Amino acid sequence: MRAIWKGAVTFGLVNVPVKLYSATEDHDVGLHQVHDTDGGRIRYQRRCEVCGKVVDYGHIAKAYDDGERTVVLTPDDLDALPVERSREIDVVEFVPRDQIDPIMYEHAYYLEPDSKSVKSYRLLVRVLEESDRVAVVSFSLRQRTRLAALRVRGDVLLLQVLRWDDEVREPEFPSLDETPRITAKELEMASALVASFESDFEPEKFTDDYQVQLRTLIDAKLEHGDAVDTAATFGEEPEEDSGGDAEVVDLMEVLRRSVERSRGGSEEKDGAGTRSGAGEKATSTKKATARKPPAKKTPASKTPVKKTSDRATAKRTTAKKSTSAKAADKAS
Repeated sequence: MRAIWKGAVTFGLVNVPVKLYSATEDHDVGLHQVHDTDGGRIRYQRRCEVCGKVVDYGHIAKAYDDGERTVVLTPDDLDALPVERSREIDVVEFVPRDQIDPIMYEHAYYLEPDSKSVKSYRLLVRVLEESDRVAVVSFSLRQRTRLAALRVRGDVLLLQVLRWDDEVREPEFPSLDETPRITAKELEMASALVASFESDFEPEKFTDDYQVQLRTLIDAKLEHGDAVDTAATFGEEPEEDSGGDAEVVDLMEVLRRSVERSRGGSEEKDGAGTRSGAGEKATSTKKATARKPPAKKTPASKTPVKKTSDRATAKRTTAKKSTSAKAADKAS
């Protein structure tokens, strides 16, 4: 990794020299635009609307236009701002982790000690771990003042940029003004469905299927050219029925079927597939044990069993008749 910024974390009189590294990267396959008839690369030109000339990137400046006047801001102008010259990540306060809404989180950066002595770095790591808090900090990066949360990941300081409060939109949806009645049974079934999906989050279990398939398609086209049959390569899966209008769907029936499917108890074959997992297998086994069906009898064993049963019935009938006859004789 390459450091993109150098500075220092400061809290009180403590100074922790650090280097800043991007903590994440994009794994998407890089694509570009071409002319569909000959494959020629499509490139965009930066052309001036006044003189009509193509402008090199080095001669492009930023500007603000209020509708009547244009103010040009050169890189030197922006670099001269006092806040841009600051190289400090200033700790403003230490707050409980759960007080920061996840919607505010943006880019993440790793901080590496930029000094032969890492004692102050380790000290800050220990303080954050033992206090179970995150440090709210302010700093400047790439011509922007930023707010961030400084926390510990493993044994490394992680700087998570935060959105400003006025950058988070308030949800205003008239459809949520209605408060539909939710029955206890519906809540119970929904809770059972949630319980059937419970697990510990392991991010390595998940893959970006679209990027995997895109790479497979690219490799196939590199090998076979445009003769590749995309439909044959990936197959065509039928689209799942969304169930129609949400207001018309029988919610209890949908919940019941969802719980059965997630537990492996549903025998419906609607093309949607089934979910598998250790928890679901255990549930399926438990259900199978609780409702174990009687063993089926083979055709060969049915006839003897029936004959034996008929003989026993005949004997009981004969004995009953004899007893009735004797009783009649005594009476006479």
